[in-house]
Amino acid sequence: MLDLIDTHCHLDAPEFDADRDAVVARARDGGVHTLVVPAISLDTIPATLAMRQRYGCPVALGFHPIYERSHRDAHLPALQALIEAERPVAVGEIGLDFFVPGLDANRQTELFAAQLKLARDFDLPVLLHIRKSQDQVLKQLRRFGIRRGIAHAFNGSPQQADAYIAQGMKLGFGGNLTFERALNIRRLATNLPLDSIVLETDAPDISPEWAYQQRNEPAYLPCIAGLLAELRGMDPASLAQATSKNARAVLDLPAMKD
Repeated sequence: MLDLIDTHCHLDAPEFDADRDAVVARARDGGVHTLVVPAISLDTIPATLAMRQRYGCPVALGFHPIYERSHRDAHLPALQALIEAERPVAVGEIGLDFFVPGLDANRQTELFAAQLKLARDFDLPVLLHIRKSQDQVLKQLRRFGIRRGIAHAFNGSPQQADAYIAQGMKLGFGGNLTFERALNIRRLATNLPLDSIVLETDAPDISPEWAYQQRNEPAYLPCIAGLLAELRGMDPASLAQATSKNARAVLDLPAMKD
């Protein structure tokens, strides 16, 4: 049986409302024993916390940059209180998205900085959303002295990857890896130090090639891991063990029970 950790799964998303129990069962049957669930806004945090209560999922609390128009300054003290009360494993999903048109880069940066300060104050790692903003995110990590976290769905250059690793970040790889045309992602996942890599699905988004334009789910992670093991010339069990060890280290997760 594989020992896999999905370090980024939006199990609380409405796409799973109809069959969430079955989704979790399929994942666990395939060896995905831990699903880390990040929040995206203050309004969705109760649903995120419900995933911990119902399934034992580790949770991250934070405000996603894509929804910057719905986040208010008054939400930040509420987030701080929730982090203090609920003790999440990370602050997330936070970051910068300069790919989606119409978003306010300055507002995103203000919110990101405020949440990095919370991560620093609570000594928590971060789950990072980074699109067309690799260098800007790295600048803010350095500014606040953040040296632990995961760069989710990483797709930067080798030089940027090295910079994130030097900053203490692990790099997340998932469904994008399964597309043959994703040459940059495949090169990174093949050549980066194994101790810098964690696995994720971002379910219900970023579906693998065989489920393109369909709902993604954490049960696909063993096949993603198998492909990465093949690319790196490893057996799947060793790859799973190594990436899960990395995830446990960065998020301070407990070891899998026998």
